[in-house]
Amino acid sequence: MEQNKASIVSQLQHLKHHCGKSYTQLAEETGLTNVYVAQLLRRQAQLKPETAPKLQAALPDLPKQLVDEMMKPPLRSYDPNIIQDPTIYRLNEAVMHFGESIKEIINEEYGDGIMSAIDFFCSVDKVKGVDGKERVVVTFDGKYLPHTEQKTEHMVSRTRPLVKQ
Repeated sequence: MEQNKASIVSQLQHLKHHCGKSYTQLAEETGLTNVYVAQLLRRQAQLKPETAPKLQAALPDLPKQLVDEMMKPPLRSYDPNIIQDPTIYRLNEAVMHFGESIKEIINEEYGDGIMSAIDFFCSVDKVKGVDGKERVVVTFDGKYLPHTEQKTEHMVSRTRPLVKQ
């Protein structure tokens, strides 16, 4: 399965390169975030039926067989060696460095909970800083999910008998 994924990703990356469009251009044409378009073309996200025609319009050479493959739930994985890439290493370092403070602010503002990585939007933008130099803005926009108190009365398995099949 992993080898098949690598082959599909290779084909998708070739199509993107061949069309000459950036992830941001593809995002503008599809109404998706640039990171989500990249996730689709790396088979880290599932292409939804209502979005398929927009992606096909943005990537006219995208064959139906790849569209069909992209509409299947993906194997969301990563190569553990990827942390050695300087960009990914620095992103990880930033999250680790600021993570404890971000967690405290989430808890202070919302209560005991987390930011969803499922109901989640991510984008990368390029802006000019006050000094005129280019800056990278990475936006993580995730739904707040409170931790729940685990009461037995709320457990479905405890409120009705298990059905044996």
